[in-house]
Amino acid sequence: MPDSPLRRVALEVEAHVTAEGWDQKPRLFALVTTADLIAHEPDLAKQLDPQPGGITPVEQELPDDRELEDLLTDIVWPESVTGCAVVVERIMLPPEAEESLPDDPDELFAVAAAHPDRREVRLVAAVTRDGAAHSAVRVRTPEDAELLEGPDLVPGLIEHLRRTLA
Repeated sequence: MPDSPLRRVALEVEAHVTAEGWDQKPRLFALVTTADLIAHEPDLAKQLDPQPGGITPVEQELPDDRELEDLLTDIVWPESVTGCAVVVERIMLPPEAEESLPDDPDELFAVAAAHPDRREVRLVAAVTRDGAAHSAVRVRTPEDAELLEGPDLVPGLIEHLRRTLA
């Protein structure tokens, strides 16, 4: 996997959230250029790695009363924000399970949660204004499962984030 500042910050966000365990609410991060952050907050220089092109995640407070996808439709980042990242936990089902899923959202959640082939996953998506994206997927079990990563593992989530930067 080619390394980049966006890949490094996506993996940093994933590691940070993973260290706090499972069953977390969605988390949103503004991504800012580390050099710009240090220029505006010199006291942070000792805490941050000032490598060229570096990106630093800054966690944002999210309201509890809205779904993440709905909330993302209202977010517009200022120009000082280079990009954004989000972390969500979801239940994934195999493609063959889709045929038998109900249309009602409440019923859908109950059926998915009880499905014998469900997999609980943590999804990380990060994008920048220049269109770059990186994503990561971690399954809950087994605990030692390999972290999957790539530029487009969660295309829907990436597209939601890109719209916040338009």
